[in-house]
Amino acid sequence: MANSRSAMISSFFFFKVILLLLTISDSFVQIRGLGVGINYGQIANNLPSPSRVAVLINSLNVSRVKLYDADPNVLAAFSNSNVEFVIGLGSEYLQNMTDPFKAQAWIQQRVQPYISQTKITSITVGNEVFNSNDTQLMQNLLPAMKTVYGALVNLGLNQQVTVTSAHSFNILGNSFPPSSGSFRQDLVQYIQPLLNFHAEIKSPFLINAYPFFAYMYSPNEIPLNYVLFQPNSGMIDPNTNLHYDNMLYAQIDAVYAAIKQLGHTDIEVRISETGWPSKGDPDEIGASPENANLYNGNLLKRIEQKQGTPAKPSVPVDIYVFALFNENLKPDPASERNYGLYYPDGSPVYNLGLQGYLPDMVIESKSNALSVGFIVYVVSWLICSWEISRL
Repeated sequence: MANSRSAMISSFFFFKVILLLLTISDSFVQIRGLGVGINYGQIANNLPSPSRVAVLINSLNVSRVKLYDADPNVLAAFSNSNVEFVIGLGSEYLQNMTDPFKAQAWIQQRVQPYISQTKITSITVGNEVFNSNDTQLMQNLLPAMKTVYGALVNLGLNQQVTVTSAHSFNILGNSFPPSSGSFRQDLVQYIQPLLNFHAEIKSPFLINAYPFFAYMYSPNEIPLNYVLFQPNSGMIDPNTNLHYDNMLYAQIDAVYAAIKQLGHTDIEVRISETGWPSKGDPDEIGASPENANLYNGNLLKRIEQKQGTPAKPSVPVDIYVFALFNENLKPDPASERNYGLYYPDGSPVYNLGLQGYLPDMVIESKSNALSVGFIVYVVSWLICSWEISRL
């Protein structure tokens, strides 16, 4: 009777352990997601390993990550997870990517080996190309995007992976009022055919928008509450009578207006970067942990409410926050190294309310399923040993 009772207790304990293991496995977790993406920059020499970062990302319920490259270590670490990836093809590769053979080789090396296990949904070709003075780079952008897209078509991946590029908000020549938004005249020759391509392949137009800069340069003209999503009187667009209570949404609608001015109403605008630094140089007015907390915290609340902008109320804003970690190797100014939500040791830079967990060490394996299988095997062996010792 005692042995039978012991066996029942052991079986129940074993069942509970297995249930717990299956619960923590990515294969069985239903990721709720915050509706927000996050930029995972790696210009640092003190960041945790990608496998540890994968645990942190999943603990945050973040289901979308944007990389600036196609780091195979990161893509492998997130295999069998529910995280969707935007990967980057750096501006330095644009000339090579105009060659169809080189573009296809890049896809075969950087995308194909991982896409069956890791959700790669988009490739950004170049980053803020029009913010440079390199006209050759500007001329290569669209041909490179077309060639990369052609390679995806050839490999049967164009239904899974789209092609786009991320641009600085500085490509706008006018942004106020939002309904009068327009692109810089010197860039229209590049942006017009680019928009035509976006419309053709149905890919989004990405903008890196930082109200922080507008406030930093004009703190006496721009109310801090307006840029931090805090209660304020806002502004009314005199052309549309639409009311704006924050600068970011005004910037998004200004981009929509600029795109419309070039004949398109069929392209979605997404924010590929936005954030606020927790620290800066003495002349970087507004850079503080308090303001960073308010900006990102209020932004997350808006995203959770699935808000649209005043001009696009039925289209929830799509945003990637910059950035996951502080990056200690980024060049001056100091703000560049202090956009992270987390320090590299996993501690939060400020209390945003996101309960993340960065483990000291994780079991490395080819898949989470293998990890769980190994743990189950070990636990099973321990339980059997314990039962034998009680006989």
